[in-house]
Amino acid sequence: MMKINMMSKADMVKGQGVLSAHDEQVALAAQVLKGKFEVLHNAKESCEITHYHSINPEFYLGIGRRKRQGKTVGYVHFLPETVENSIHLPQFMKKIFYRYMLSFYKRMDKLVTVNPYFIERLAHYGIPKERVTYIPNVVSEEDFYPLPREERARIRREYRISKDAFTVLCVGQLQKRKGVVDFVEAAKKMPDCMFVWAGGFSFGRISDGYEEIRKMMKHLPPNVRFLGIVDREKMNEIYNMADVMFLPSYEELFPMTILESMNCAIPVLVRNLPIYDPILFDYALRGDNMEAFVSTLKQLREDPDFYQRSAHASFAGHECYSREHVGQMWKEYYEKTAAEVKRPVPVWQRGGKVWRQKEQQFS
Repeated sequence: MMKINMMSKADMVKGQGVLSAHDEQVALAAQVLKGKFEVLHNAKESCEITHYHSINPEFYLGIGRRKRQGKTVGYVHFLPETVENSIHLPQFMKKIFYRYMLSFYKRMDKLVTVNPYFIERLAHYGIPKERVTYIPNVVSEEDFYPLPREERARIRREYRISKDAFTVLCVGQLQKRKGVVDFVEAAKKMPDCMFVWAGGFSFGRISDGYEEIRKMMKHLPPNVRFLGIVDREKMNEIYNMADVMFLPSYEELFPMTILESMNCAIPVLVRNLPIYDPILFDYALRGDNMEAFVSTLKQLREDPDFYQRSAHASFAGHECYSREHVGQMWKEYYEKTAAEVKRPVPVWQRGGKVWRQKEQQFS
């Protein structure tokens, strides 16, 4: 049986989407490849496919050896432009990190990106398009799903939120690029609604906007609640206690939070970014500015028909990115990649071949 080695250190940083994406993808791969591939984790042994989920330096040093054993696959979770406004580092350190990141990607035999938009961006950095494949993120229906009304009411009581309060949720790291300031500004314009943010400073003080956001959090309006980093096991409850997922991010790839919200059948409102065009279609509502965000949120609260249409559109997105569909994409991808592996001919066979050639030559 052939082997796939999943290489990742994403669990070093809690509360980031890369870790969620890794956990979901590895579980899905193990399921759809059962009986054909053995899925290993950070193994040292030789494998036909080595799939890198993170770009740690200790992985970089072993790429050459892994390429000799089989095929290497890199998962593109970020690019320099998506990191630029995520963490605050001195400019010289950013340049070094960006060069390292791109060098890691370029050394891979193949790359997978969760958004087709980034195939062009990778080409801009000198990586041929034919080496890059688009396979979207996926979220398990066993972990994220709609809960009964009475269960939602219980969760709201637990978090001290009125059962009648229209509740707006955002899930993500506390960074300026995530639109956390806009989230609070929207709350100020809708004082009769609750605004809840689940997520924290996953990268600590180097999180972009750390001091500004910390200062803002000391003077929040009474209808805003920051929960900090929430364990993934509790996140289904968090989504279900909300009426809408509002993600005002300025930069994204393919947020797991959107898929998780869709699984729970709540409407999704995002900033109108070009990067969403090839993945969200009509599944999510969009806004260009604060006025549009507040207008859409008020319509969701006041117009039951509009709310139901938006919730149905969100759940349709969940069906589009189902485990069955995405799982089949991964199955075909791994099978095709494994078929490209050139297996070394055993020494005894090579010796026999040479002997036969000599025998033919002297006969």
